[in-house]
Amino acid sequence: MATIRKEQRILCFKIVYCGTALSGKTTNLKTIHSRLDPAGRSDLVSMSTAADRTLFFDFLSIETSVMPGYRTLFQLYTVPGQITYNATMQMVLKQADGVVFVADSQMDRQRDNLQSWQNLEANLRLNGSSIERLPVVLQYNKRDVPNAAPVEYLEFLLNNRPNRYISFEAEASRGRNVLASLNAVSQQVLTQFHEQMQRERIELESDDHFNENDSPSPPAERSALPSQTKEPSLVA
Repeated sequence: MATIRKEQRILCFKIVYCGTALSGKTTNLKTIHSRLDPAGRSDLVSMSTAADRTLFFDFLSIETSVMPGYRTLFQLYTVPGQITYNATMQMVLKQADGVVFVADSQMDRQRDNLQSWQNLEANLRLNGSSIERLPVVLQYNKRDVPNAAPVEYLEFLLNNRPNRYISFEAEASRGRNVLASLNAVSQQVLTQFHEQMQRERIELESDDHFNENDSPSPPAERSALPSQTKEPSLVA
């Protein structure tokens, strides 16, 4: 659920980029950062070793207007792909509103992809959440490498479920489908937020009418948050 800063009139959503080490999570954020208007984004904070592996997290907030009267901040994080930094991963995943899972397309990295996915599920459970509750987008990165696994195999490995996740073939180093992945998860996050707010508003007003009149209010008397009729493209 988004963090709502009422005094500042700000909605804050947290999107976390997960995946095995060197799958392209940091490259995604660097590409997004380079293509956004500097007036609408913060500086990109990166902590990496000489081997270019993300330690701790990258942070990038994208500011866009999606709800009347409120500024909306999308905070983008990456988490370490190495299992040795599992505690950091669990910490960064707390209160996440959406996930982009960046899979490495190289055939010899598929066991690592699967282990990273299982680790994501386990850390969400430890945080009292679930992969089933979160908007998720799968990004099959490094499609340009010679030993790329077939997309059908990646779908079988990571997206073999009744309600399949949106997935993209990507080349993050060239920018292919990087912004598309971000737009897709952001739109799902916003849709989930509006649906939850509408449910809570209706339940709250129903309880108020019940207490005051000893009977539920008719639907015509209830008000709800304005529905989002069009999914915005958050980045061009």
